[in-house]
Amino acid sequence: MGVEVSVEGLTKSFGTQKIWQDVSLTLPAGEVSALLGPSGTGKSVFLKSLIGLLRPEEGSIVIDGTDILQCSSKELYEIRKMFGVLFQDGALFGSMNLFDNVAFPLREHTRKSESEIRKIVMEKLDLNGLIGAETKLPGEISGGMRKRAGLARALVLDPEIILVDEPDSGLDPVRTTYLSQLLIDINAQIDATILIVTHNINLARTVPDNLGMLFRKHLVMFGPREVLLTSEEPVVKQFLNGSKIGPIGMSEEKDDAQMAQEQALVDAGHHHGGTEDVSGVVRQMQATPGLPVRQAVGRRQARVREILHTLPPEAQQEILVSLNEDQTVVMPAYDGYGAQSPAGYNG
Repeated sequence: MGVEVSVEGLTKSFGTQKIWQDVSLTLPAGEVSALLGPSGTGKSVFLKSLIGLLRPEEGSIVIDGTDILQCSSKELYEIRKMFGVLFQDGALFGSMNLFDNVAFPLREHTRKSESEIRKIVMEKLDLNGLIGAETKLPGEISGGMRKRAGLARALVLDPEIILVDEPDSGLDPVRTTYLSQLLIDINAQIDATILIVTHNINLARTVPDNLGMLFRKHLVMFGPREVLLTSEEPVVKQFLNGSKIGPIGMSEEKDDAQMAQEQALVDAGHHHGGTEDVSGVVRQMQATPGLPVRQAVGRRQARVREILHTLPPEAQQEILVSLNEDQTVVMPAYDGYGAQSPAGYNG
């Protein structure tokens, strides 16, 4: 099973430019989480901090009981073995065929025989639908295949934590859906903790168990997916709907005067430049039939039932609906309590 990742009070700067500050969240063990945010909000920087490639100035990142900001380089090396990372471009070696790309971590970090390596690599290629392409070079295959090859390589060391940086980058909507399904299926099979950084609203609405958003150097919120998807926060609604109206501007956040001017145009009947309202909760993507049941589902149900009364009323109602769809779950009574800041929900 995947392990819990606990982040507390994390602050990161490059020189005098603060990227984000006081970020606190917990990635529940074995669940799929996603992090949204406009371009330039430091989502990729956050991923690199989790694996120890970048070092925040303040805070803690506790993985399997070890704070990687305080541990020795030897301890960090061991912690990194728990991770599998899918970078935006797949980060494959252009001079190696897919087999050797996927085999690279095994040859680098283990003493397995070539016969053992071949067995593991072919399993991961098969899992990602790449059997028959193992002799091809990255430059000879499509972007979607390169993504899947990168994912196969991320899986060869049987990671307990998988980080995925913008899986939809360079892919059309259909192939993004295939890759999303693959991530859910992998979670069903190996029960790893998964964090996806994405701009893709459809992916964010349908894939993760938990959802968060970075904006203005802060974590706007993080918690069960229903909390963000039913949020009335202006920045959240604007991002989910792709609207011009709201705090997010082209290059930076807008000031109050600009926001008031744009809202006046909307009130006067002018089009706001976005799409129809797509806020609200849709059914979460399920593992492909025939695969094991996602163990994360049961754990998440138990966890959200415990914090249900502390969540916003709209999120409570959506969670109750989703729990009612599973007849094996005994439902708690809806108590109608208002929202306070609970454990597991930063808002």
